[in-house]
Amino acid sequence: MKELVVIDTYECNGCESCVVLCPEVFGMDETGDKALVLEQPKEITPDLEKAAAFCPQSCITLG
Repeated sequence: MKELVVIDTYECNGCESCVVLCPEVFGMDETGDKALVLEQPKEITPDLEKAAAFCPQSCITLG
């Protein structure tokens, strides 16, 4: 299955903006330092597009 959402964890600064904007897809790792994808979505939604656009590190890729 192709991943629709990918986070470059090296670039992630842990700001949590993606978690706030789209909590059904994004969460924080066990240390709370980096975002992660909790569950791959079935489609790209406007909330996902907004989360990617608002990421200050531009580390979220949608595809």
